[in-house]
Amino acid sequence: MNADAEPTRVALGFLENPTCLIYGIGNDGRQDDGLGWAFIERLEQLCPRPHACLRRTYQLSLEDADLISRYTRVLFVDATKDPTVESFTLTRPKPKLDFSFTSHALSVPAILATSQQCFERVPDAYLLAIRGYQWELQQGLTSPAQHNLSDSVEFWSPTPR
Repeated sequence: MNADAEPTRVALGFLENPTCLIYGIGNDGRQDDGLGWAFIERLEQLCPRPHACLRRTYQLSLEDADLISRYTRVLFVDATKDPTVESFTLTRPKPKLDFSFTSHALSVPAILATSQQCFERVPDAYLLAIRGYQWELQQGLTSPAQHNLSDSVEFWSPTPR
């Protein structure tokens, strides 16, 4: 987490039911952009039969508003280039239409706002942003990104079954 944030473990238990979605965003062919997918992969290794729905996507699109409207809680997981993020950060995004709405990839707040406007439902949403460093067309995470991934997975400390 960030140096000024108090590291607190969060049990995945509050996401461990079929009404929850853990949604990894990224592209594993662009180095650290694959952090969202790698997070999902780690969860699949830790919990081979998760109760929550696990999904991967390259980028958010309008169709995702329909998808998330069907869940009570959604954890979005994505890489971040933000240099103020040491390892990872967890935020609670709020619905907000923004300029990404006209782009080919939408922001998490724009997807939440679209879900609210079109389906009159907004799930309890979280955004786990994991710090990445390299974004070239290449398979595999950088070593520092792998460390941040491990930190973020440890933070969620899956509950044993």
